[in-house]
Order: sequence, then structure tokens, then C-alpha cells
Amino acid sequence: MQVPAPFEYERATSVEHAIDLLNRLGEEARLIAGGHSLLPMMKLRLANLEYVIDINGLHDELGYVRVGTGEVRIGAMTRHRELLESPELAALFPIFADAEHVIADPVVRNRGTLGGSLCQADPSEDLTAVCTTLDASCVIRGAGGERVVSMADFHRGPYETAVEHGEILTEIRIPVRPNGSSAYAKVERRAGDWAVTSAGAAVWMDGPVITDARVGLAAVGPNTSGIPAISEALRGQQPTEELYARAGAIAAESCSPSTDNRGTADYKRHLADELTRRTLRTSVERIQAGVAGDQAGDPGRNR
Repeated sequence: MQVPAPFEYERATSVEHAIDLLNRLGEEARLIAGGHSLLPMMKLRLANLEYVIDINGLHDELGYVRVGTGEVRIGAMTRHRELLESPELAALFPIFADAEHVIADPVVRNRGTLGGSLCQADPSEDLTAVCTTLDASCVIRGAGGERVVSMADFHRGPYETAVEHGEILTEIRIPVRPNGSSAYAKVERRAGDWAVTSAGAAVWMDGPVITDARVGLAAVGPNTSGIPAISEALRGQQPTEELYARAGAIAAESCSPSTDNRGTADYKRHLADELTRRTLRTSVERIQAGVAGDQAGDPGRNR
């Protein structure tokens, strides 16, 4: 049976307490929320820690979805199930419901958190692709105060983020823009698995014309990546199958997948192309149909 190496356990009672514990206990201390990423690494001895700081008690402080003027703020301790069931997110960003339906299983979704997913920084992670697509910003708090970084700056490499020791990710901020919608699609070997390839798209329109669009890919490079060239190609254009094909070709050219046990690099490029087309098409259809977010997020739709 795999068991972690011995470690000391601390329970944080506030964000400030968690930051104080991190600074006092040193580099061998790590925060744990849902634990679905950290505990397996500890069992395999890929992470050998002296101290584990439990922040589940911070859910009341950091578990929320707040819609403000032009911005949605989501606490880092918001659990996957809460993201899936949020009517505010369903209405504004149906991409969340799309993604949450294909993340792991109910056990993981009941305990796993948005902040834990982003801080794991796995290149195949779903919510990182979602937040990249939506141009989210990350709020990081330490003893010296808060700082805000973009998703592009948050991930520095596989399993590496801008969160320094003695800091904690507290919030995700997503801009709200009118006349837009979004979608997410993923190919996986079995239900709830890490992505072979996934894509998220967000589109904004003024009448029949695309005013802006964003695409985020996962599992096709060292980081989840946005593709500015797709945004440039779609702005000012009317949506057509030819336009989606152009965006898909850009996605395939822009990613850098590797061959592994999930598939060949060529297969993943093909998926990047196809999933980019699908998510852009679905986003536009949702805008044109005026489909409510909770209906758009139904896993039985658009399959």
C-alpha cells in the first residue's frame, strides 16, 4: 500500500493564519485543499513534505461566486460542484458547466477547488484552459499584501506558478462583456480522465459580426495556452465554416504537443484543430440562439 512519508499537520483558520504558517514553517510546508493532486504525489513520494497546512476551514472566506459591475470574482476555495451548480456562471460563462461536466467524478468535484486546480498547473488541467479562454486574472496574497497577475503570467511552466512561498491564491477575476458566450470541449481516453486535448472558446458579437474571440488549449504543450493569432483572424469577420476552419488550422500550427501514451503529436494537433472549430461554432450558436447558460451547459447538448 502506498502511504506518504511522515509529516506534521496544521490547520489554518484564516488566510492570514495560512500565510503566517507558511512563512514560519519554511519551504517544506505546503497548503492542501481538496488534496486530489497533492496526496497522490505524496503517496508516490514525488512530494516529501515536513508540514501540510489544511485550508479547508477557509471555505467560508474563499468559497464564493460574486457578480459585480463588469467583473465576476470567484474565491479560490470554491469547489467544482459549486462552479457546476452556480446559476450566475451558467448564465454568463457556460464554458464552466461544459468543463465541470467532464472533470473527474462527483467525489473529486465535491472536494476539489478552483484554486487547487490552477495551482497544480498541470498542462492538461481543464479549469486552467477555461480561465485562459476567459482572460481571467489571479489574485495572490502574501505578508506584503495582494498582487494581481494575468493567466499568461500565472503559469510559468509545468507545475510551476507565480505563487511564491509564503503566498496563497485567493481569488480569480473574470471580465464580463456583453453579447458573448463560450464553450468547452475535451477528448479523453475514459470519462473523467485527463485530457488528450481540450479547447475552450469565447466569442463576442455585434449583430452578425465577431468583435472579439479567444481560444485556450490544454494538453498540447508545456502550458495551457491562449492563441492571439486566432483572435486577430476572427475580429471583424462574420462566422462561417471557412472561418472556423482557419481558426482550427491556426490552433494546430500554434500548439506543441508531444507523443505519449495518450496519443501521437499529429493526433493531438488534429484534435486541437477540430475542437477549436467545435467550440467556436458552439459559442456563436449560443449567442445567436440566445440560449440560457444553464441549458447551454447541459452535457446532452451539442454532442
